[in-house]
Amino acid sequence: MPIITISRQICSFGDEIATALSQKLGWALISREVLMSDFLSRIADEDELYILSQSAAHYLKKCGAGGTYLRYINKALHDFAKEHSAVLIGFGSQALFAGDADALHVRIMQEKSVRIARIKKQYRVSDVEAEKILTAADRKRRRFVYTTAGIEVSDPAHYHLTVNTAALSVDAAVAAITAMHAERLLELQLQLQTEGTDVINNASAAPVMKNQSEAEFAKILDMYQIDWKYEPKTFPIEWDAEGNITSAFSPDFYLPKFDTYIELTTMNQKYVTAKNKKVKKVRELYPGTNVKIVYKKDFHSLIERFDMGKGE
Repeated sequence: MPIITISRQICSFGDEIATALSQKLGWALISREVLMSDFLSRIADEDELYILSQSAAHYLKKCGAGGTYLRYINKALHDFAKEHSAVLIGFGSQALFAGDADALHVRIMQEKSVRIARIKKQYRVSDVEAEKILTAADRKRRRFVYTTAGIEVSDPAHYHLTVNTAALSVDAAVAAITAMHAERLLELQLQLQTEGTDVINNASAAPVMKNQSEAEFAKILDMYQIDWKYEPKTFPIEWDAEGNITSAFSPDFYLPKFDTYIELTTMNQKYVTAKNKKVKKVRELYPGTNVKIVYKKDFHSLIERFDMGKGE
């Protein structure tokens, strides 16, 4: 079942967003407290639960269920997720479900000055005291995730979506997350519909081709049952002094079976020369990339060579 994990900084509205999200979707909300009371309490007594609440390293200790507490949590949550969708907040849940295709990972963050102001208001403390509270909370959360999962909690690579609540209300943040969740569900459904099929049906993707030559070439590929992708990748080849990409090359076709990119061209030497220069740069900048420039008159002879190679 779909899962959404929420990683958040203290006073970033992460807890409020997770609660509102679970209510909007009608999903279970699994917080650290729920993890302790509904899952870990099955295998740990009060003393063990207290130690787990204080020590990240204790999650790596052996437990009565066999294996470590962390391994038990991982299995218990995945078993739960087989039957129920849930919003998981904190406790390194983004790492526990990192390999799950139907899990959406979200990071909620906010500027330090805004979080300090919120802490001051919530706990009625001074600026200095608020900063100490924030620093301690950030340090403990970073240490917990690094100790149990070996990852840096603030690294954006671990999340599909990062939400800055500086100018977003809780409702707006929830709307953004649910929209992305809906889009991912559509992508997963499409993958399931096409997974495992042996029939090559590129027409279903309905790529919009730029000219008749490309459409003819695609038909020839289909006739020979050669899988293809239309302009699947763009290679940046020139940059300005500031690092902005000023020139790029998008080959017309990619043939996965042969790991080869195909660029179609006319007989006009002006275009052939320009494309040859781009292909040369691609080969220099991206070693091992196979790119061929093909004239329309060479379509069939090239395809025949590829088709003969399929049986090798």
